[in-house]
Amino acid sequence: MPATLQNDLKELLNQVEIPWSGESLEAAGAIVEPNGDKGFRISIRLGYPAKASAQRLQDRIRVVLNARADASEITLEIDSEVHSHAVQGALAPLPGVSNILVVSSAKGGVGKSTVAANLALALAYEGARVGMLDADIYGPSQSIMLGVAGEQPVSRDGKSFDPLEAHGLQVISIGCLVDTEQPMVWRGPMVTQALNQLLFQTNWKELDYLVVDMPPGTGDIQLTLGQKVPVSGAIIVTTPQDIALADALRGLRMFEKLKIPVLGMVENMGSFVCPGCGEATPLFGDGGAAEVAAKNDLPLLGRLPLDVRIRQETDSGTPTVIVEPDSPLGLVFRNMALNAVAQLAKRPREYKGAFAGIRIEEA
Repeated sequence: MPATLQNDLKELLNQVEIPWSGESLEAAGAIVEPNGDKGFRISIRLGYPAKASAQRLQDRIRVVLNARADASEITLEIDSEVHSHAVQGALAPLPGVSNILVVSSAKGGVGKSTVAANLALALAYEGARVGMLDADIYGPSQSIMLGVAGEQPVSRDGKSFDPLEAHGLQVISIGCLVDTEQPMVWRGPMVTQALNQLLFQTNWKELDYLVVDMPPGTGDIQLTLGQKVPVSGAIIVTTPQDIALADALRGLRMFEKLKIPVLGMVENMGSFVCPGCGEATPLFGDGGAAEVAAKNDLPLLGRLPLDVRIRQETDSGTPTVIVEPDSPLGLVFRNMALNAVAQLAKRPREYKGAFAGIRIEEA
């Protein structure tokens, strides 16, 4: 084996970009080291789960390595370790939760809850321990989308709830505690009290990520969240429509005032593909979210089409990531989730979280 192989491999690492973070392997901390008498080992530890998608990264690396005749002597190892990250102010971490991610839209009807459900499921699909808190007190929908409508959480001590289980997620929603037809005719203080109870009186079990499906707007719930809830990052969902983008920008400014980092934006209903002729029509405009994200130095985490299957699957309680995780639609959701937590992984850590390492090795 040539003595320069190790140095050559280090140079090659600069040519491989990790798709979700945009970093080169070298910038992300990949290590090249001798592997006994079996050549060399390239190892990298990602700061986010990628159990189901690690093969895609391995394939990227192999494309570069295969240019060398001795590439067969190189072993690839990809680990993942999720850490807790800094939150706003001096708030203490929530027991049993490493990171809280809020999915928000200042305007209703843009598909925020659908995005939140599939985001949580995508993270679980990649190997993370994930919870879902439905914070939309007036219009809860996660119990229906995740297939637990009609189920109620159990309280063993009369003071706290055990979350429901749905598709591998820990779930709590006001929709599981009241009749589905009962309107929540509550004033602001009652709504914020309900949010506090759902969040702080649920027995979350060692979560890497708690995804919070926020109500639309910039009101009491958002203010309570900014003052009392340790949030690691926010994701803003919008459509390309000018009116929705104006509200999304207000939501962004709100998070800036609350000192909550925004991880990026998601554009939903970007185009409608005719099932008959295949022609794509931008019903709500085109590229607006990408433009707003770029102007505010934020990544566009994903673009979702207006597709009837997304609606049908969430209405049935089995969202897209469950039904068809490897389909084009499923991959959009999975990449969106990885893009978001890859941005989070770049942020400062607050304290060391416990996460069982995921190792995928290629002989």
